[in-house]
Amino acid sequence: MTAAADALDRVNRLIGSGVRWFALAMVLLQFVIVLLRYVFGISFIFLNEGVLYLHSALFMLGAGYTLLVDGHVRVDIFYARLSRRGKAAIDLLGHVAFLFPAMLVILWFTWPSVTKAWDILEGPISVGGIPASFLLKSLIPAFCVLLLVQGLACLLRDIARAAAPKGSE
Repeated sequence: MTAAADALDRVNRLIGSGVRWFALAMVLLQFVIVLLRYVFGISFIFLNEGVLYLHSALFMLGAGYTLLVDGHVRVDIFYARLSRRGKAAIDLLGHVAFLFPAMLVILWFTWPSVTKAWDILEGPISVGGIPASFLLKSLIPAFCVLLLVQGLACLLRDIARAAAPKGSE
């Protein structure tokens, strides 16, 4: 089971290693925007939207990687005191009862909007912006799929931890 989980992890590890560069690109682009506006007195809407696109891609595509490295927010009031098997049981419940249903619902309800955006190659958000809103909307199903993939990897590990003999904790 852990070999399958490791294979699933590689998907988000690979994407996470690429997406992290979006943060640097976003900072540099914002610097250029500020420089152009306050030094030269000019502004371009497509550059401002570029920051939005990078920001969106960073968070939407990086969510699976965040789950992989256990960087998501968790309230550890009771969880921190649990045994390894207890933590696995809580994580199992969280993945099955919350993560998977939420991602499937989001995927189900946003899919028509995304496919319609691709059908018409939906244009910019603002006049003069990046003419590719369809790409921005495509981040939603990508977000869901990446979290489902990582959730499945976590689920396989949780099952292995929960099924492990008591002495192996």
